[in-house]
Parts: sequence; structure tokens; C-alpha cells
Amino acid sequence: MKPQDELIFCALGGSGEIGMNVNLYGCRGKWLMVDLGMTFGASEYPGTELVFADLEFIEDRRKDLLGIVLTHAHEDHIGAVPYFAEELGVPLYATPFTARLVHSKLEEAGLVGKVELRVIDHFDSFQIGDFSIRYVPLAHSIAEGNALVIETPFGRIFHTGDWKLDDEPLVGTPATEAELRAIGDQGVLAMVCDSTNVFNPEASGSEGEVRRGLLEEVAKHKGRRVLVTTFASNVARLQTLAEVAVASGRQLCVAGRSLDRIIQVAQASGYLKDLPDIIDPQSAMRLPRGEVMFLATGGQGEARAALGRISEGNHDIALSAGDVVLFSSRQIPGNEIAIGRIQNRLAEQGVSIVTDRQSYIHVSGHPGRPELEALYSWLRPEILVPVHGELRHMLEQAKLGAKCGIPVQVFQKNGDLVRLAPGKPGKFGVVRAGRLILDGDIITPADGPAMVMRRRLAHNGVLMVVVGPGKRAQVAGLGLPLEEDYEDFRHEAEQDILTALAKLKGAKARDRDEVTEAARLAARRAAQRWSGKKPQVQVMVVEG
Repeated sequence: MKPQDELIFCALGGSGEIGMNVNLYGCRGKWLMVDLGMTFGASEYPGTELVFADLEFIEDRRKDLLGIVLTHAHEDHIGAVPYFAEELGVPLYATPFTARLVHSKLEEAGLVGKVELRVIDHFDSFQIGDFSIRYVPLAHSIAEGNALVIETPFGRIFHTGDWKLDDEPLVGTPATEAELRAIGDQGVLAMVCDSTNVFNPEASGSEGEVRRGLLEEVAKHKGRRVLVTTFASNVARLQTLAEVAVASGRQLCVAGRSLDRIIQVAQASGYLKDLPDIIDPQSAMRLPRGEVMFLATGGQGEARAALGRISEGNHDIALSAGDVVLFSSRQIPGNEIAIGRIQNRLAEQGVSIVTDRQSYIHVSGHPGRPELEALYSWLRPEILVPVHGELRHMLEQAKLGAKCGIPVQVFQKNGDLVRLAPGKPGKFGVVRAGRLILDGDIITPADGPAMVMRRRLAHNGVLMVVVGPGKRAQVAGLGLPLEEDYEDFRHEAEQDILTALAKLKGAKARDRDEVTEAARLAARRAAQRWSGKKPQVQVMVVEG
């Protein structure tokens, strides 16, 4: 599939899920990629940590790929860069803060000098083939969140990236209503828009309001240690927390490598210049309890992050009865159990827990319905393409766009080819769009045989069977619920195998495959009879 004299959109990731954003625009034989993100592994992929979009479609067409434009520095938009950028072999484009974080990733991967990283430190247009692009700053829960205005021979695209409206962003200067209306006045063919918070009937709220909420909450806990956990990448929140620490007469202690890295990159990019002196954990623990505020990673339940280790008593920072932990972040879907585990450990120790349900200490970085409606009215696009959401989010945004008078709404999901112009907009084809996982050091298909087998092992356990000379049999089981009955089961399974092998006559008795299959079936039937499980059975035939 090669774009002809037309404008095409295709998402390879991020349309049908939240995270793993990879978007393609095609025009006159060439492709432009916007973002190259990943997501974190879930229980459906046991033993893995990172999940990527399958880029086979564009990898097969890399000679026609012109470049990769990164909207901002969240992992679901840049996390796959060190794993795929060298193979794709095209320049990366990013604003300074994002570029510094990407550079650190390339450095860790040994790819500096192998991947071209172009820093765009202005809001003027830059040209990539037939695409003329400029960054438009929008508020988000990270420094330098940006939309893209993409000029093409067939019309203007407004690609929102992740965004919200915020009158008090604290960090950065988002585009004003007048500036966004001016873009709409020039004409917008299609708005490709974040769907994450479409079910929220209210606006997301401002960082300034969170500052006041945090200041009020911390003031309630005089004489107590206060620990705040938030997303490390939220530079505005870090600025807020530093101001809250100073205003409440507390010294600031930071725990977590990702926080250290973000602070360093932010200060190199001109942010967090007024950050107070940060003290180390040992010094912080010697201070009177009401004179310190800890800022720690791990609010999503990550076992190895600072908060998880603190809750286990395995960190230089220690909390005890009467102290308080503020969760200045939202729960990412799928992390509820891990977060609950940490909160329960803290509660058992007498530590108070405050979340955004009890106090105004967090706001989302994504737009609620009022914000979506406002941007629709300012830009007045001809076409709405919802992205960045589960299917229910994107369908709901399509309905909202129709209600607000956008003439055409195109509901698409990963792999759908959408022609935006010329002619009637809509889907016209489907390409491969799957998932890859980082399994150890190997990137492999998420639905590959290794992962399928691992799921089976996790659910049913495994039996190892050795058939020796003279048709002797030995059985060893792992993961079967037969603790007290295990020896009786093993003896019976071995007898069943011998009985099955004795029934093989003539050539079958000498055929290795026949012997293996007879032993496998006998062992599995015995396991099912004893435990109700159907384990995977591995048979080894030893001869001589």
C-alpha cells in the first residue's frame, strides 16, 4: 500500500487502547509518523514489562518513511524510540525538553550518533517532504505538551496529542483561545483528537487549583511527616510541590531515580529554576517530623519504586503511625491491585492515606467534555478522528463531535486505513496492527507460541515425564494443587504410563513418536483425574 495523490491516516497503536501511541500520515508516496510509544506489561503477558505496537506495516515501507515527530515526552508517546528508531532509520523531531529525555534513552541504549535527533526550539513551521509542521503548545501533565498543525497539499490537520485547557498551568505557556481560533479561521480539514476523558462531564481543572488544594491539605498535618507521590514526568506538579514545601515550612526530600532524572532535564530546559535545596533521606529523617516533605515515585504500585520499598520498610525513608501519604495522581487502569497492596501495607502501619477522592490534590492532563466542546468550536474541523482511547472512549467522542456539529466523524481503530482527502472521508482498508512484547532481551509477538505456552503453564502447571529403557517411567509435576496427594498421584501416573505403553504393539512400540504421545496422554489424564487441571506435558524418551 503506497499513498497516491491523497491524504491518509493510519494508527498502528493508541486507537483501541490508552497508551502505545503510533500514528501515520500518508501523502504522495510518503509517510510521516507521529509518536512512537509503548505501554507497560499486564497480567495477560506474564513475565514481561513492556508492550509495543507491531510496526511491520511501516517497517516494510521504511524507504518511504520521512521522519518521526514526537508530541511530548510521556512514555506512551516516546517509550519505543530506543527499540525501533535505529531500524526505522529516519530523523526524530522534538522540542527541547522532550529531546533531552529522548537523548537520555538513546544514550542508555548506546544509540547516540546512530539515530538522528533534531531539536525544534521554536514554533515556526519545519518541512518534512510534503508535510509542513509546526508545534502548538497545549497544557498537559508534562512540560512541553504539544499539538501539531500539519499542512498538506490536501488540507490542514490539527493533531492534538495529549492536552487539556488550563488557565493556570504553572509551567509553560499554552496557546490561547485567540491563537486556536486563528488556526480554525485558516480552515482545519481534520482534527485527530485525544479521547481519554470524554466521559468526564466536567473540565479537568487547573494546576493552580491543585497547588491551593495541596497547600491546604499539607497544612492539616502539622507535626507529621508528609510524603507525596505523583507522576515523575509532571514538571508542573513538581513545581507545585516545591512551592507547597516552602510555603508550609518543610524541607524537600526526593526519592526515586526517575524524579532525579526529570528534575535534571527540566532544569536544563529552563524549568524548575526556583526549586529549593533538596536534602538526602538520611538528613530528612533527622529533622522534626513536621519539617520535611518527601516526594517519591511509586504511586502506581511499582514494587521496586521508592514508595513500594518504603511501605515494606526497605528504604532509608521510614514512615510510622500518624504520618501521611498523599497520592497526587490518578490510578492508571490495571494498577488498582498493586496500588491497593501498598496502601494496605501503609494503613497497617498506621499511616494515613489521602487520594484525589478525599482532597483536591490532583487533576487530569486530558480534556473533559467541556474542553472538547470548546476546542471543537474554536477549530471548527470538517472531520473528527478520535484517537488515544479504548474503543468506548473513541465511539463516545465521535458521538460528541456529531452533537457539536462537526460534519464528519471517522471512527477507526489500530490498522484501519482512513482516507481524509480527496473525496468522501472514510475507511478504505486494513493493515496489520498487533502487539509486540519485550520478553527478557527479545522483542517477540505478544500472541507468539512462547507467550501462549507461558499462559498455559501459569493456569495449569507442567508435568515432566521420562520414559527410560525397558519402558520405565518417571513423573515430576510443577504447579499442580496436589501437595498432600502428590506422591500417590505420581505413583499412579507412572503406572498409567506403563499400562499405556504396554498396549503399543509391533512397530508402534518401537516408534518414538507413538511412545511419546501415549505417555503424554496417560500422564495428562492422570493429572486431570487427580486435580482437575490439564497441565502441559513434556515427555523425554531415553534409549539405551
